Amino acid sequence: MYIAFALRLSDPFPMEWIQQAQTMFLGLLVLAVPTFLFFGTHRIQLSSIGFYAFGLVLQSAAVLTILGLTINFFIGFGAPRSAPLIFGLVFFLLALSGRVLLRGLWTKWNLRADDQIPVAIYGAGEAGAQLMSALQTTKTFRPVALVDDSIPLQGVIVGDLKVKSPDLLEKMIQQGQIERVFLAMPSLDLAQRRRVLNRLSSLDCEVQQIPSYVDLINETDIVSSLRPVTEDELLGRDKVDLDIPEIAKAYAGRSIMVTGAGGSIGSELCRQLLACKPRRIILFEMSEFALYSLERELAPLVEQRKIELVPCLGTVMDRTRLDRLLTDNEVEIILHAAAYKHVPLVEANGTEGVKNNIFGTHTLAEAARAANIERFILISTDKAVRPTNIMGATKRLAELVVQDIQTRSDTTKFAMVRFGNVLGSSGSVIPLFREQIAAGGPVTLTDPDVTRYFMTIPEASRLVLLAGAYATGGDVFVLDMGEPVVIGDLARRMIELSGRSVKDDANPDGDIEIEIVGLRPGEKLYEELLIDNNMLTTPHEKILRASEESLTEIQVAATLRKLSKAIEENDIEAIRAVFEERVSGYSFMPRSNAIAGE
Repeated sequence: MYIAFALRLSDPFPMEWIQQAQTMFLGLLVLAVPTFLFFGTHRIQLSSIGFYAFGLVLQSAAVLTILGLTINFFIGFGAPRSAPLIFGLVFFLLALSGRVLLRGLWTKWNLRADDQIPVAIYGAGEAGAQLMSALQTTKTFRPVALVDDSIPLQGVIVGDLKVKSPDLLEKMIQQGQIERVFLAMPSLDLAQRRRVLNRLSSLDCEVQQIPSYVDLINETDIVSSLRPVTEDELLGRDKVDLDIPEIAKAYAGRSIMVTGAGGSIGSELCRQLLACKPRRIILFEMSEFALYSLERELAPLVEQRKIELVPCLGTVMDRTRLDRLLTDNEVEIILHAAAYKHVPLVEANGTEGVKNNIFGTHTLAEAARAANIERFILISTDKAVRPTNIMGATKRLAELVVQDIQTRSDTTKFAMVRFGNVLGSSGSVIPLFREQIAAGGPVTLTDPDVTRYFMTIPEASRLVLLAGAYATGGDVFVLDMGEPVVIGDLARRMIELSGRSVKDDANPDGDIEIEIVGLRPGEKLYEELLIDNNMLTTPHEKILRASEESLTEIQVAATLRKLSKAIEENDIEAIRAVFEERVSGYSFMPRSNAIAGE
């Protein structure tokens, strides 16, 4: 079709000249077919006109023009010598403009599909342009707006869209033109990203984003790399630098045992240890499924690094089992993460919490002292500070038990690391909120004023390892968790960033309600990290050393005897009485049995 039009439009000369040269043009028509096949011009898809396709059309036109000039020059059918040149130019323009026009029509038709989600792309840079191009080839999304904060970029045409101001998003969303916003600015630092997300959270629209440039390099499909806003981005907190060479030095070539290895912190400790190249990692876990899952994940990684992996089922209450494991595996360092941590469950099963968290820690610490291991690091919690629940009290007494054993240890250095909530753990509030939002609500909140400290699991685990390297004996390390987060504000932001609105008195037609269910038994409005304000620094700014009172050997022994008797008699009140006597600041605050996140 293009050739026929080119032949007719290349006729600025008398008709008799064209008639005399019809043999030449028929020859060009015959030669066009193998030329197209050779260059693959016929395979160009309407949805992907780019520089490469532009070049193919240009090469095809150039070859046909040269062939026409050659035929006309040597055979001489009487047509002007410029006729093939005009033919080639007209053919090129028609072939290119025709395909661009067809692509536009195809795009307009394709994007009118009712089942496509209209989206706006926030960011008109390279990542935004790539994302828009990728979205135009999918049947799921339809890019209808491209916005950017940069004033010089506003008005520039990128692909098929003109860059606009983000101020227009709210109006377009209200008019139903946009259902989702994709943030395509991977180079933003956390502070800049926080400002953009705060702006987007006020819109009644779901927000997703593409990852960093490093992650994009490893992604073959930019659309599949789109993800929800991460936990640390939700909280607007800076990440801790995890590139700490002292950690590798402290654990390289060692035999290390991790208790509670299948849990959130325990499993991340194992992953972090792989980079330190220890000689052996002993995975000690009570849950068969958790141990199986972790071993399956780590097995190929340790094989590459030539690290011995020893999966062991068992409980920290079994002294015989512990003694054998420590001896047979020549354990040098213990990272004790095994504990019952979920506040309402431990509150409802107090005797089991005391047995596992206090007596289990005591049994393991005594086994470590008897085996003369080098270091024993207890993973503690901010709930151990002036606790109002059984879980927090058991963790504080576990700290005191470990400090007491340190006074009788000539070889082993015992230390504790205390920190707050970790993002994304099994007991964390964020996964619970995500499930509740996905189910359409309501989102359950214990109290509108409740606040918590947060840190990501990799950050907390890496700082635990580093604090263990700093241990001198009897240390209570406290991780700097940054500013506390109001959980009610977090719930509201998560609802808004999911594309829904909060249903309340100010917005009775909203999508998801935040239901206040009351504080759970033993739950505080806010958590603390310190009992006293006496703090010492360490070589790392995020790790502090607490200076707090401890119990004597006689006091610890008497406490364990009383608790043991209370467990035998299943006497929760007697257990609470021991806590009131021995745990500084402990006070029991009964609440409703509401179920909500930690």
